[in-house]
Amino acid sequence: MPHQPQYSSHGNTPAAWTAVSIVMVAFLVGGVGVVLAEQWLFWVGVALAVLGAAVGYLMSLMGYGQPRQEHATAAERADEVAA
Repeated sequence: MPHQPQYSSHGNTPAAWTAVSIVMVAFLVGGVGVVLAEQWLFWVGVALAVLGAAVGYLMSLMGYGQPRQEHATAAERADEVAA
């Protein structure tokens, strides 16, 4: 049986949920802008998408993301598979 990590959140953190929520709204706004042929609304959507990514990153730095020690490098994963 393969080795299972002790804890894995798969990105289920406040930082990830916030970033995804903002980016989803951004795509909705941008899509409405495209459908209505309102160029300014499209660019508001683009700006919101960038803002969502930045908010998620900053929240992760503030400790609301997945702890850094849980991220395995490619070499560590290869070692686990070989064992």
